[in-house]
Amino acid sequence: MVRALLTALIAGVVCAMLSCWLVLVGWSLMGDAVSHAVLPGVVLAYIAGAPFALGALIFGFTAVALIGFIRDTSQIKEDAAIGIVFTTLFAFGLVLISVTPSQVDLHHIVFGNLLGVSWVDLAQIAGLGLMVFAVLLFKRRDLTLYAFDATHAFAIGLNPRLLGALLLGMMAVTTVVALQAVGVILVVAMLIIPGATAYLLTDRMGVMLLIAPALAVACAVGGVYASFHADVATGGSIVLAQGGMFVLAYLFGRQGLLVSRARRRVAA
Repeated sequence: MVRALLTALIAGVVCAMLSCWLVLVGWSLMGDAVSHAVLPGVVLAYIAGAPFALGALIFGFTAVALIGFIRDTSQIKEDAAIGIVFTTLFAFGLVLISVTPSQVDLHHIVFGNLLGVSWVDLAQIAGLGLMVFAVLLFKRRDLTLYAFDATHAFAIGLNPRLLGALLLGMMAVTTVVALQAVGVILVVAMLIIPGATAYLLTDRMGVMLLIAPALAVACAVGGVYASFHADVATGGSIVLAQGGMFVLAYLFGRQGLLVSRARRRVAA
């Protein structure tokens, strides 16, 4: 439980920070693509006896490169390229799982195995999480300008293509961090829901970067303890808690559905 809670906290904070920019840029589907595309990398890493994180990173960057290559060298638009790449790589991973004899249940990679995290896994997750956290903190101003106005970023001397590549790279690393917690299927939730929830509560980027991790921490603690007492899937509990937070923000946030209706009634 201690290792599970620490893993959930690290993954939650890092994913929440990154999700603020992903929501603003509009890369929700890209997060889904990268999180699913790492599956064959994890299986191949197991076959080769290499760390799971290494295989996941390689295939995460490969997916991003393939999406960009298809988009730039054909008439296929980005959303179609994303759908083609991530479904193909995910299917490849499922086929590999079905034909690979293993003493380890590789289905845990798909659905997560938070309570199976070892101290070695935790150290690896902490190292990668700290790296992503430091990069995002150091480049937060540049990434924010890129998210709001890439043209202006270029005009003042920044390289939007390089900033986009940096954001995609951090997404691939963050996917590896969250992989052990919730599996490849639910990683996209941790990459989107905290930022989307914070966006409903504030219109200031600096405040978003505080609210999103705070919500992620609360959901991680609540989800882990709820799963322990209710004997249900830990990763699913964490994501359900985040979904519940989003519903509350959607209804009662600064522009929430119920709040907006109440304001219109008062104005009338």
